[in-house]
Amino acid sequence: MAARDYGQYCGITQALELVGERWALLIVRDLLVGPRRYGELAAGLPRIPSNILAARLKQLQEAGVIRRAPRSRVIIYELTPYGRELEPVVLALGAWGFKAMGDPRDEQIITPDAMTMTLRTAFRPHVAADLPATAYAARLGPTDLLIRVDGSTLDVTRGDGPVDLAFVTGPEIRRLLSGELTPDRAIATGAVEVLHGPGELLDRFASTFHLAA
Repeated sequence: MAARDYGQYCGITQALELVGERWALLIVRDLLVGPRRYGELAAGLPRIPSNILAARLKQLQEAGVIRRAPRSRVIIYELTPYGRELEPVVLALGAWGFKAMGDPRDEQIITPDAMTMTLRTAFRPHVAADLPATAYAARLGPTDLLIRVDGSTLDVTRGDGPVDLAFVTGPEIRRLLSGELTPDRAIATGAVEVLHGPGELLDRFASTFHLAA
């Protein structure tokens, strides 16, 4: 299956041959959020050429990482149980890469699936377990995410619903998640705009979601 053969007998080498090609892990990242149609995958990775997306999907299928499945008369792509084993790897890579992130370049975007996985990476269930159940609505550009925390359980979906705190932010959320920006300062500087609910709940959000920079 591998487009690249490193010629070494090693588990890391084997993993790279399976999912190390460009875009492959980003496809896995988005499928960790949920099954996707071809067009949804393409929309979530707007810079991927269509021939590369088709090739990566075929390669990942041949590797047993993803599969095609009919659903409501359409074909969707989903991770296999073997593919889902990549979740802790992807989360760990996200936490590691977060340390090297600076301000975004003009052409860089935040996609809903990328933000969902960032929140999963930053989630601290041991902290959330001692806090009241809380629902947040976060608007990042054109995307609305509904974030529900109930004890050590996290659920992130697109859309809206009843929430305790609704806020708007952008790339500045990186500084909030890293602790570089306190919740009070984030509100005072306009990095976060509270739309609904007590601003004090942003402290709870920052305690529940944290990534070391």
